[in-house]
Amino acid sequence: MYIGVVYFIVIILANTVGAISGMGGGVIIKPVLDTLHFHSLAAISFYSSVAVFTMSIVSTLRQMKNGLKLKIPIAVFVSLGSVIGGIFGNIIFELLLQLFSEEKYVQLIQIILTIVTLLFAFFYTKIGNERSFDLSHPIWYVTVGLFLGFISTLLGIGGGPINVALLMLCFGIHIKEATVYSIITIFFSQAAKLFTIANITGFDRFDLSILFYVIPAAIVGGFMGALISGKISSERVVQVYQLVILLVLLLNLWNGLRLFI
Repeated sequence: MYIGVVYFIVIILANTVGAISGMGGGVIIKPVLDTLHFHSLAAISFYSSVAVFTMSIVSTLRQMKNGLKLKIPIAVFVSLGSVIGGIFGNIIFELLLQLFSEEKYVQLIQIILTIVTLLFAFFYTKIGNERSFDLSHPIWYVTVGLFLGFISTLLGIGGGPINVALLMLCFGIHIKEATVYSIITIFFSQAAKLFTIANITGFDRFDLSILFYVIPAAIVGGFMGALISGKISSERVVQVYQLVILLVLLLNLWNGLRLFI
């Protein structure tokens, strides 16, 4: 019960911030749960995915109620790519767990790639967010979705800062719009990941009782984040986004060092 309560608190806070910023919460949940180390790497990745998947449903419905209009081609084709990417990302994750004798090496790979994406996202929103490629062909929508779905499931973070930054860079959309497309991408990539787990390894290796804490926390966090997002300016969203990146960057660096202390 103690572990469940800790997860409940972590996920509410993480998903609230994740829904506001479009990061999805997983970029916070994953390194925090890694630090606590109550479960295996595969289990932590699974709980994180369930949390951000649940949050993405609540947040998307709430954002639509807030009245934000979506560009249907972007939403559809990015989502299609994220499904394919989500499947491949989980397959590669499972292969890495089999390849390395100790899961800490897989965790180190995740940490390094997460840090790279965090740095890209931070510097883009800090100094280059007025630049974009303004891509508009469906092939580009699918390609970007595929990459985002792949990297998010491989890293076990659901979405992460790279979603928002890459969507802004490639398609020339503002940050509040990018956060919604990011959350939709998270929904489809994590749905694909959970479907893949169900069909390849099953859920028996996980303590499913933890989900009684994870899912309600994700719902509350997603609702609160979307509610707050609808009431604050794009400038404030950017500030929240950049602050979270810095905090998560420090947490990932600590987790990386801790593996070898």
